[in-house]
Amino acid sequence: SLKKSFLKGLGGVLGVETQTEAQAAFSKSLPSPPLSWTALSEARYKKEERAGVRVPAALIMSPFLLLALLGITVPRVQALTCYWGTLASVKNASELPLQWTTSQKHCEEGWSCQEVLMLMENGPQVYVVLIKGCTQAADHEDLITQHRAGPGVSIASYTRVCREDLCNHLSTSLPLWAPHPPTALGSVRCPVCLSAQSCRSAAELTCPAESTHCYSGHLLLSAGNRSTHLRVQGCMSQAGCNLLNGTREIGPISLQETCDSEAMLTCHRGVMLRTSQDLTQKPVTWSANTEQLCNRGEVCQETLLLIDVGLRSLLVGSKGCSKARTQDSQAISIHSGPPGVLVASFARFCTSDKCNSAASSSVLLNSLPRPAAPAPGDLQCPTCLSVFGSCTQNSDTVMCPKGTSHCYQGHIALRGGGLSSPVDIQGCVAQPSSSLLNGTQNIGVFSVIEDRDEATVPNGAAPTLVPDGAAPAPYLAWVAGLGLSLALWCGAPSLLTPFPHDS
Repeated sequence: SLKKSFLKGLGGVLGVETQTEAQAAFSKSLPSPPLSWTALSEARYKKEERAGVRVPAALIMSPFLLLALLGITVPRVQALTCYWGTLASVKNASELPLQWTTSQKHCEEGWSCQEVLMLMENGPQVYVVLIKGCTQAADHEDLITQHRAGPGVSIASYTRVCREDLCNHLSTSLPLWAPHPPTALGSVRCPVCLSAQSCRSAAELTCPAESTHCYSGHLLLSAGNRSTHLRVQGCMSQAGCNLLNGTREIGPISLQETCDSEAMLTCHRGVMLRTSQDLTQKPVTWSANTEQLCNRGEVCQETLLLIDVGLRSLLVGSKGCSKARTQDSQAISIHSGPPGVLVASFARFCTSDKCNSAASSSVLLNSLPRPAAPAPGDLQCPTCLSVFGSCTQNSDTVMCPKGTSHCYQGHIALRGGGLSSPVDIQGCVAQPSSSLLNGTQNIGVFSVIEDRDEATVPNGAAPTLVPDGAAPAPYLAWVAGLGLSLALWCGAPSLLTPFPHDS
């Protein structure tokens, strides 16, 4: 057979006689593990040849061909079973060390098991974060990090990513905790608090002798599409707002810190992009599972933009922090139509925690005009609404409603609020010089630029070119495709739900 012939020839190269000896010698000549054959590149082969090292000619053959000739197969990567569970809670320090049991989860092929434990001790309280589950992160051995040592507030973490069934089996907080020896007290007294709510009634305690300053700040911990806001007050050995000592990530957890009393506004955060045929009639859910800690001078915002050309509607939404306004305001605007292309928007800016809490698009739809269905007119126009392609390739010709007299073709470039995208538009309009936005350049958190590719003209008339406007913003890089009904909410995808959603 081909395999026997290959081994017989290989025996001559390696200086052995039998097929068994040839296969054994060949295996010994290979780098280990077998999948590292590709490391024997042509450059390495020539280098070893010049040095007088005997490298069998067979080794520069394609590793996949060698595998096939020897009848060796590479096993498929098996899907692992991992322990799965989450915890984020303030506990009494007297409860340490903690123990837990978790459920199990079957992971996708190629994914690893992970576990993350974080302890923040602060006097009589401890904040515990535990995450177990599946991950695509690179494997690494147990890693224990002391982000801030006591006395006073202390933060430590344990992380591990492994590739065996149920290898994320840590069941106690002992790796991060040991009984504290008695500590001499000093003269500084500080309010001490760990809370996801408020520290207004925090008890004032005498700090350890080495702690000479009081800390007061906020931490925002986010993982996947969940986040929690933690208020921290306690004793520190140094002044300043550096509780985390520069730490911004612990495994899948991202951390954000602020001590600015004027920058402690927390807002819902998310971006929605949805297209369908009936978005002007049926409200859709508009919620955000993540939160954002604002900077100084920022307020919460929520902005909805609706574009409807008859056959299709587009709804774009954004929630988050913004510097666009400094005071509470709310506006609903009808920029264009009906009849014909409808462009409408809702924008709200507010100055209290998580006040950007509109739950559905009804905040805009309830204010739209509801005229009776118009009779068909005599005009036919190409109609298209495209975020991810050109309308010239996707246009359908429709009979325009009565009251429209011209065809529109152009695009609106959107930027801000977490997205950047042009929207190509074709449809029926009522006026020959129609601008869908009527010169508007800002809609809530969005900056908008309208660029008409051609002047709006009656059906059959010669088009007149319009001077070029601003170039459209880049397409959304995180979008892979568009179906008939699509909803996207920005944020890192995760199989875990590490934090409860604060209300």
